[in-house]
Amino acid sequence: MKLIIALFFISILSACQGQATKPIKSTEMADTTKKYNQLTEQEERVLVHKATDRAFTGDYYNKKDKGIYLCRQCNNPLYTSDTKFESHCGWPSFDDEIDGSVTRVKDADGRRIEIICTNCKGHLGHVFEGEQFTAKNTRHCVNTSSLKFYSKEEMKTLPAVIK
Repeated sequence: MKLIIALFFISILSACQGQATKPIKSTEMADTTKKYNQLTEQEERVLVHKATDRAFTGDYYNKKDKGIYLCRQCNNPLYTSDTKFESHCGWPSFDDEIDGSVTRVKDADGRRIEIICTNCKGHLGHVFEGEQFTAKNTRHCVNTSSLKFYSKEEMKTLPAVIK
């Protein structure tokens, strides 16, 4: 009887160890002490749960206006329209970010490089190099749900900390 009980507990412990999760790096987690913008369900799916917008469905993939793109979750300035280009991939593409605004981390699949907002750690999309689309040879493929656009005119109304 003691042997059966001992085997029972060993099997439970073994099962629990098999369910251990991989720890999340602190650089991949949002700072929960900060106040962020309210998100729609789709924006939360993308920024928080790392989903992807469907190709050719976002408001910004074909946008040509001059302005600035901010993180939808925390208003961190990410990209300027001067770095946006047409890659025909269905998502907004940029060949450079505003210095210090975007962090690159290895994606869970181990093959791609994820880009996240340096400030709030929200998922933006992925970065690809070596495709020869621009002289910088870099494409930030960004989800529209991760971005907020402000035109040059609207930029005049933004607080100085955002500009």
